[in-house]
Amino acid sequence: MPKVSIATPQEIVEIDRGKMRELVRTVLAGEKIPDFEISLAFVDNPTIHRLNKRFLDHDEPTDVLTFPLGDGGGKKLAGELVLGVEVAKEQAEERGHDVHAELALYVIHGLLHLCGYDDKAPKLEREMRQRERHWLGTLGYPDIAEK
Repeated sequence: MPKVSIATPQEIVEIDRGKMRELVRTVLAGEKIPDFEISLAFVDNPTIHRLNKRFLDHDEPTDVLTFPLGDGGGKKLAGELVLGVEVAKEQAEERGHDVHAELALYVIHGLLHLCGYDDKAPKLEREMRQRERHWLGTLGYPDIAEK
């Protein structure tokens, strides 16, 4: 049975949990993932900075960290997305759109990684950006995916 857990141990940006759950369900249904257990954690800069340093050895805050859970061989997709709300707020202000659209992009991006999409090579990155644009539009958000 599909499950979405949400944690918001920060007070910088208010998170609409219902909207985020619906976003996860819509994207994963559209990506043909019927069974999943996804955890979203919306955190501040010190938290995501620490995790980014620990797991990727990048000494800075970031937008989203994706952690696949389970062995990958099961029928259930399981993973945790850690989302940087302060990075989202800064990016949204800089680019002139709503912080919730920026966070939606981060969630979509992380979910696509869990579904097997990659953005390490130019061709793969173009495909991932196309999927991000598709889901942003489907969910009623502006096209804020990088060009």
